[in-house]
Amino acid sequence: MHIPDGFISPLTYIPATVAAIPLLVVAFKKTKEAINDESFALLSSLTAFSFVVMMFNIPIPGGTSGHAIGAAILAILFGPWVAAFCLSLTLFIQALIFGDGGLSVFAINSLAMGFVASFSAFYVHKLLKNRMNNTIALFLTGWSSIVFASVVVAVALGIQPLLGVDSAGHPIYFPFGLEVTIPAVVGSHLLFFGVVEGFATMLVMRFLEKMTHQISHKEVLG
Repeated sequence: MHIPDGFISPLTYIPATVAAIPLLVVAFKKTKEAINDESFALLSSLTAFSFVVMMFNIPIPGGTSGHAIGAAILAILFGPWVAAFCLSLTLFIQALIFGDGGLSVFAINSLAMGFVASFSAFYVHKLLKNRMNNTIALFLTGWSSIVFASVVVAVALGIQPLLGVDSAGHPIYFPFGLEVTIPAVVGSHLLFFGVVEGFATMLVMRFLEKMTHQISHKEVLG
């Protein structure tokens, strides 16, 4: 889902950067406030998990790729601001060191996979957790987070033919419109990557819940 350099017009990535900077500042401050000695190890481990799963990019039609994110797990455990900052930091490192996603479009990737995925996951989980089976709620939380993120990516790519054409009328930046990006990018995340994200969220959260229960049980017995 990482958008590379050269696909997005300055008319898109400059406003996105202006919007992302204050959000990242707030997210950084909230992350500093949230981290303590007890939470740092788990937060670091889950951020590393997100880093790894986002490196497994599967090319899809429509000019981008698909992969899991891990946003829902971070958002449920640490809140959306912390999740958004950790994912944005991961995206920046991937773009800077590994060339996975562009630096010029970092803000769009951050807004999509960092902020939109994290905040949608947090509020979907908040809405569903007391209304249905916990396992199903976790699955839907993960599924919805990556689908919402894919919508942002699809729209950012799909509007590019409207923002710049050469003398022959050919798009200067990304060549395919919304009629291609919406079904290709969003559709693939609805049907495949969202399912992967949902199961990953469900399995990791259930594992962490089981480990927490075992540790609490041992402390009581001890």
